Amino acid sequence: MDQQRRRFIGPILLALLNLAVMTSLRNLPIVSEYGFGSSFFYLVVALVFLFPAALISAELATGWSEAGGVYIWVKEAFGPGWGFFAIWMQWIHNVTWFPAILSFAASTFAYLINPALVESKAYLLISIVGGFWGFTLLNYFGIRTSSWFSAIGVFAGTIIPGILLIILGFTWIAQGNPLQIPFSWDSLIPSVTRLDNLVFITGLFLAFGGLEVSAAHIKEVKDPQRTFPKAIVIAATVALLIYAAGALAIAIMIPREQISLVAGLMEAFTAFLGHFKLDGLLLPLGAMIVFGAVGELNAWIIGPVRALHATSKHGDLPPVFQKLNKYGMPSNLLFFQGIIVSISALAFLWMPSASSAFWILSAMSAQLYLIMYILMFLSAIKLRYSHPHVPRSYRIPYHMPGIWFVGSLGVLSSTFAFTLGFVPPGQLRVGSLFFYEGFLFGGILLMSLIPALFYYFRNPSWKP
Repeated sequence: MDQQRRRFIGPILLALLNLAVMTSLRNLPIVSEYGFGSSFFYLVVALVFLFPAALISAELATGWSEAGGVYIWVKEAFGPGWGFFAIWMQWIHNVTWFPAILSFAASTFAYLINPALVESKAYLLISIVGGFWGFTLLNYFGIRTSSWFSAIGVFAGTIIPGILLIILGFTWIAQGNPLQIPFSWDSLIPSVTRLDNLVFITGLFLAFGGLEVSAAHIKEVKDPQRTFPKAIVIAATVALLIYAAGALAIAIMIPREQISLVAGLMEAFTAFLGHFKLDGLLLPLGAMIVFGAVGELNAWIIGPVRALHATSKHGDLPPVFQKLNKYGMPSNLLFFQGIIVSISALAFLWMPSASSAFWILSAMSAQLYLIMYILMFLSAIKLRYSHPHVPRSYRIPYHMPGIWFVGSLGVLSSTFAFTLGFVPPGQLRVGSLFFYEGFLFGGILLMSLIPALFYYFRNPSWKP
């Protein structure tokens, strides 16, 4: 009876939680830089990464449904060391991603009170640090409160504003208003001759990441074998539609050279609502977008932390990080996460602009995350050979050729995006090339070294 009461997450709530971790309007300005070609890039990344990740997450989640998610999957395939490394990468990529999403929320709020604050480094830093600690505190009180906050946030602050942005964009086109981008076959497929003009594609992989995180809530999901595939299909389809059409709406309104990566969404809404004499909607709409951004943030604060904490029963985490509070939350891990995020937010003081800081943090986050995805894709292939008889209520079709095709597509696309992330974007002023490359290489090396040291020096006494 107690177990049944705990399982309160059905397909719709799980789909909303998936959307909360993978769908953010903050990503729209990044890809709107490509104009009409943004639709092409979204479709390509969906085909080579989103749907492979969705299919493989569904198979692995329904085959290994115990808490731990990617940790269990990679551990079963390649051993506990690689499992710990994979779950660490899933968690640590948030360290650089959290400041980016909070800067988007802070910039949106600034547009409502004083747009000049968008480029204020002090304002952004205070908002990032203060906001993150506030939502860390919220997650101390348990997953039920946290899950509903994220689900409501993504619906009210992402889906509704995203649909409104798309409606405004299509209405603008239908009325014959001037467009900032051409609509032609040549512009649909952008030139790929310069890598520095393609680097924002790395951001798309980050935008479409996160479907595997919902496996951390497996104990609260009703009938997980059926619920996971349904929720993943719903979330992936809705995300693709919102992303592709939303980025296009921004591109037709704001000139490419004027698009701000942190404030481009509100710039587009300001222009649209002003034209249609709906200025009164700007304040409540901005508040909803902020709510959606922090709802997404909230979904990410606890999911990967709970998955990382699941490794403690195997003795991979020091005892200090194993503590649970009375709500069942890993309180010390949450606190440790807050400290690292606060340090990472200092990038907004070092970079030339808010947009360049936003991008370098997003690029590093994507690269760290893609390392985990490469391991996940490889694990799915390996487990078909090493654990063929484990029941999976969902299997990628066409037997071994099917899993090889889907898994290899995911590995190759992830590797390409990881490499592309090191190229400075031609559309942004990022300052010193030495600092840009050093920040990415040094950060990835450090974040990879820490779990290796943890695992190397683990002690049998760490196991509860």
